[in-house]
Amino acid sequence: MEEKNRRINAFTVFMKSSASVEKLIKQDFLKKEINLNEYAILELLYHKGDQPIQSIGRKILMGGGSITYVIDKIEDKGFLYRKPCEEDRRKMFACITETGKAYMDQRVVEQEALINTIFDEWDDDEVENAIQLLKRVGIHAESLLK
Repeated sequence: MEEKNRRINAFTVFMKSSASVEKLIKQDFLKKEINLNEYAILELLYHKGDQPIQSIGRKILMGGGSITYVIDKIEDKGFLYRKPCEEDRRKMFACITETGKAYMDQRVVEQEALINTIFDEWDDDEVENAIQLLKRVGIHAESLLK
């Protein structure tokens, strides 16, 4: 197969495998109390602490209009609360509750187990090679955007 076709084939395989992994993750979330967008916000708060609501969308790659709706849903479940910024009354922070932390303590372990199961197909060297290769492709694609 000529080089050009191999690259197109690599792209096709990459996209199909990515779609399969995404489908599996989404299927897993259908069994849980929260959806993927809610999880992304909770994971950010769980690992990084309180966050200004205005900056959450940028950090998890979600549109600004959706953030308020998703935060409302998570707040209704008792997993987060809003706290006004002391320095700037225009800012509002999203803060994870103790209930949210307890939920994420369990959910992060489950998510890591699923991800480990997905990558059980590769040995440690293959995982490291994939990380390096995918990182290079991502950095190169990002540089083409400029």
